[in-house]
Amino acid sequence: METFSLVVVSAGTSDPSSTRLLADQTAQRVAALAGGHGHRVTTSVIELREISADISTALTSQLVTPRLRKAIDALAAADGVIAAAPVYKAAASGLFTSFFHVLDNDLLIGKPVVLAATAGTVRHALVVDDQMRALFAFMRALTVPTSLFAAPEDWGDPALNKRVDRAAFELVLLMESGFARKIRDESWQSYQHEFGDVAGEEDQIDLDTDLMRLATGGTIN
Repeated sequence: METFSLVVVSAGTSDPSSTRLLADQTAQRVAALAGGHGHRVTTSVIELREISADISTALTSQLVTPRLRKAIDALAAADGVIAAAPVYKAAASGLFTSFFHVLDNDLLIGKPVVLAATAGTVRHALVVDDQMRALFAFMRALTVPTSLFAAPEDWGDPALNKRVDRAAFELVLLMESGFARKIRDESWQSYQHEFGDVAGEEDQIDLDTDLMRLATGGTIN
């Protein structure tokens, strides 16, 4: 039996939040499906509204606070990620995108991710695939094929549950494959790594060291 670490990133700003509800529903299905395969899933949640000031500080002063560092470390150690955002004015919320903007470009290489979004109208349904998927492609994460979106009318539609099940199953299969771990352990040197601060100023760093591997969620050879 393997134990997988699942991290939920929720950018919902209300309490309760429909964004968090969709993320939690997906996380529960991931745990149930993994259990059916003989595995265990431990789930932790990063509520971005609770660290919004820390994210703003990192964007404007390049200072990573202890609370933000804790969130970054959780993502570095994750076997799978559920990233959920509310949509405002045809875009994922600024809080959501700002958080991923402050992360190191190498932090999510190869990590399997379920993308999810909620909105007040179905007119925003393409934001997940049109915008969020592009952001995670830039970070070289491995997004699952099925994206999740929920407008108010979707919550009573059985089709939403089917999409959640499909996305959760895809995430479980990718976590079981160990793809992200193999990428980091066996193909690390083949990547053109970019390390720098949130201002985009890259530093010349020896990347193939035990310390740098650990800093971006890898393992020591």
